[in-house]
Order: sequence, then structure tokens, then C-alpha cells
Amino acid sequence: MCDRCDYEHLLNRAGLDVTDNRVRVLEVVGNNNYPLSAGDIYQTLERTCSINRVTVYRILDLLVSRGLVDRISTGGRAFYYGMAPNENHRPHPHFYCKRCGQMDCLTPESLNVNSDTLRKTFPGRIDKVEIRVDGLCKNCMK
Repeated sequence: MCDRCDYEHLLNRAGLDVTDNRVRVLEVVGNNNYPLSAGDIYQTLERTCSINRVTVYRILDLLVSRGLVDRISTGGRAFYYGMAPNENHRPHPHFYCKRCGQMDCLTPESLNVNSDTLRKTFPGRIDKVEIRVDGLCKNCMK
């Protein structure tokens, strides 16, 4: 849960108008300890306000394109969403359970990848480094 992020400030800094729905989507994404699917975000919002599912997808696309939210691949066609790295959220790897589909955030120290070295040796432009560890969560191991 992020109590340090000022979502309105993040939207302003990204050059976006502050709307209730954009703030709500950012709050749901930022106030969770793990990435969420678009469906999870929609269901959470639907409990407290009237919002269209397509609106949620469009807002997520916009927030991803402006670098406020990360779209995290599951390896298939589904994606999860989490806060993009900023002054309050360090880049970190994720764990994806292949059985139940739960995605969890790992601590930045749990898997150290030095992207600076990669950027120095790779001849092209690197925009994002995404690390995902796949396996079975402790609940699915039982």
C-alpha cells in the first residue's frame, strides 16, 4: 500500500488532466501490495463507483503510455498492472504462479540485475527491463 504517492501530482507531472476516474485507477493500482489484472481493477472500482470496463482499459493504456503504470506480462495474453518505478517505487522483479495466476512483487534486493551494465554493452536502446520469476506459490505447493 502506498501512502507516499500523490496521484494528482503524478498525473499533472505526466501532462495529464486530473479526473476522478484516473485518480481512482491509480489509487487501486498503487494501494495494492501486488500487481492486479485489469479485471481485478475494474471489479474493485465497481464496488464504490460507476465506471465502464472499457474506460478502465483505456485509462490503464494511457497510464502505461505515460510511464505511471507498468504493464507486466504473464507470459500469455494476460497482463497485470503495478506502479511504474518512481521516487516511491523502486524497480523490482515479480513472481508469477503458473497454477493459480497470482502475481507477487519481490523485493528489489531479491534478484539483482544491473541494467546499467546491460545498457553499456547493448548496442540498441533499452526502454524497460522486466524480470519475472515463474513457478508455484506456497498455496499451490500444498
